[in-house]
Amino acid sequence: MARDYYEVLGVQKNASEDDIKKAYRRLAMKHHPDRNPDDKNAEVKFKEAKEAYEVLTDAQKRAAYDQFGHAGVDPGMGAGGFGGAAGAGNFGDVFGDIFGDIFGGGGHRGGGSQVFRGSDLRFSLKLDLEQAVKGTEVKIKVPTLVQCKTCKGDGAKPGTRATSCDTCGGHGQVRMQQGFFSIQQTCPRCQGSGKVVTDPCPDCHGQGRTEHTKTLSVKVPAGVDDGDQIRLAGEGEAGERGGPAGDLYVQVALKKHPIFKRDENDLYCEMPVSFAVAAIGGQLEVPTLEGRATIKVPAGTQSEKMFRLRGKGVRNVRSGHVGDLYCRVSVETPVNLTREQKAKLEEFNALLRDSGSRHSPREQSWLTKIKGFFNA
Repeated sequence: MARDYYEVLGVQKNASEDDIKKAYRRLAMKHHPDRNPDDKNAEVKFKEAKEAYEVLTDAQKRAAYDQFGHAGVDPGMGAGGFGGAAGAGNFGDVFGDIFGDIFGGGGHRGGGSQVFRGSDLRFSLKLDLEQAVKGTEVKIKVPTLVQCKTCKGDGAKPGTRATSCDTCGGHGQVRMQQGFFSIQQTCPRCQGSGKVVTDPCPDCHGQGRTEHTKTLSVKVPAGVDDGDQIRLAGEGEAGERGGPAGDLYVQVALKKHPIFKRDENDLYCEMPVSFAVAAIGGQLEVPTLEGRATIKVPAGTQSEKMFRLRGKGVRNVRSGHVGDLYCRVSVETPVNLTREQKAKLEEFNALLRDSGSRHSPREQSWLTKIKGFFNA
């Protein structure tokens, strides 16, 4: 019975891809047949580690394995099934498997030659707050590299064919011996393709890809926030030598809104209130993303007072939780007063002074602190 892949690599079931790669590299270097000649046990452990690594670093295979165990992955992937006939591969493969994505490998070996997955692309999509909250569908134009229609990605002029590389014999790899290490590297002449184009395609100049601007439709789900990404699989750059295309990541960037500020699921706005309404109370009409709402302002309301409207925020795109709307009071001082208005205010201010400090408790508290500061 095949061993559990997580047990083989010595990692937990919730291990990250980086943890899996580190565990595999450690085991591969320890048990590789080039370092353990004539050790059948080491060869078996190397094959187990390689098999476990190639399943657990493939998101689709890992999901199937987590749900159904060994029965959920390709039945042809038995012990040694990943390594071809020899099963053990070579020491260069260990580093190629682990670091290929980082250093631009991303290659897929097939018959010795390599094809390369296209690069992922990123596109910044600017949205209004209303679009992000309610969801929308937008058209975007993305400059990218697509497979050449003339040569079908081969790079050779129609009617001709690429020839086998005489440096690597068509394998796409050359082997170098350094002490007891046998290191396999990408062929410097054909760059791993195993073929050389002697009569290049006139449209792509032998590259197999041409520049093109694609128009794509992006469905934006309701509730996305600034910095969220929408992945469009296979809409990145075309792969080299017939390799699969990369993905396009559309990153949401919210435009500044004239009224609201968003903080995750909650919305905030500032509500100017005249000092008369703040003093005697009243009702104010405030905007929400769903229409208008009314807030009752109690008498004696001070600046910075926060009013909360439950459920008037944003519905979270993942959890479905709806946030709140917070309205902060900003008591406004009147400007451009007439002579009559100024006289009335002076009369009003005199009435306040005559009645003591009970109408302005914050002012009196502040004056008391200042008196204590200077008398200290």
